[in-house]
This record gives sequence, C-alpha cells and structure tokens, in this order.
Amino acid sequence: MTRRILVYLAILIGIFGLTARVNAQSAVVSEAQRISGDRFTIVTRTPQGATVYATSQPNKAMLDTIDAGLIDLFNVARKNGYRRNLNPSNYTIFIAKPDRMKDASGNYSPDIAIGAAQYKGSVYDQGGFIYVAGMVVAFNPGAFLIAEHSQNLNRVRDIVRYEGEHIVLYHNDRRRFEATKDHSQGGGHPILQ
Repeated sequence: MTRRILVYLAILIGIFGLTARVNAQSAVVSEAQRISGDRFTIVTRTPQGATVYATSQPNKAMLDTIDAGLIDLFNVARKNGYRRNLNPSNYTIFIAKPDRMKDASGNYSPDIAIGAAQYKGSVYDQGGFIYVAGMVVAFNPGAFLIAEHSQNLNRVRDIVRYEGEHIVLYHNDRRRFEATKDHSQGGGHPILQ
C-alpha cells in the first residue's frame, strides 16, 4: 500500500511540474507575441536542442547558426567561471518578422521596433520606439527575440550570443547582470570577454 501511494505521489508531482512548465512557456510565448506583434505558429528545435518559435519555418543554416551562437556564449561563460544555464535546452529563441531591413546607413540590418522605454530621448529614440537586434523576453525559461535574417548569418550568431549574455549573467552573477541589463547608460556587447 505504501509503495502504491508513493507511485501516485510521484505521478502527481510530475503532472504538476509539467503543468507549471507549460504555463510558464505559454506566458513567454504571449509576451514575445505582444512585443513583436507577430504570431509564432512554427515551433521547432535546433540540432543541439534549443527551442525555436518562428513566423515561418527557419532553414537548417539558421538553426545551425543559433546553435553556434549558443556554443560561443557557453564557451565565454565558462571562461568567466559561470556554470548555470549552459545548455541549449535552457533557451527559447523567437524569430520575429523584422520591422526594418536596413539601418540608417543603408546596411543590411533586420531589426525589431520596440517602445523606447528607458531609451526615450536618447540617440536611439526614433520617436517613441527604438530598433533592436534582439531582446530578452524572459529569464525563466531563458528566452529572447531576434529578427528573421535571409543573409549575414554571422550577425545572427552574434545576436544569439549577446542576448544570451544577459540570461547567463542573470543566473550566475546578479550584480554584473544589474550593471549590464540594458544599455541605456552606455556599454554594449560583448559583455563577457
């Protein structure tokens, strides 16, 4: 009888844990959709196991590039002595439709427009919004938003690493995270050398 009760308890704990993860992921998807204005109808994984939500099916090169950016991130994080959240399965990447394709200089730069918030009145303020290459959506689970790219995938690799830096710092070094969580007071990427 005692063994049967333990089995039932284990099943219930597993169900509650799964329900909590599903609810957390659902909230993250809703937040990414609110920020980008997109509906993420495609869900897939990179070869290394990161979850990807997209508006259209990402090709193999894009998925491989996301993994390469995460590997770069994990290598530099370990070099800095960080150990938590260094697995691709800890990350969810949202690939949104870009709000622009070129920067002010005419260079290829698929970016996402977001509210100016703490950047209001800065050189980045475009009249109440700013363009970003990427943006952290959540820390648990670690999730960030990037724009869809059709070329220059090295830029995607860098964006994945740079947005991931904020998540790694959040989980490993809160003091450094607080000092670098946004760039409105200066500073930029790479944060981890």
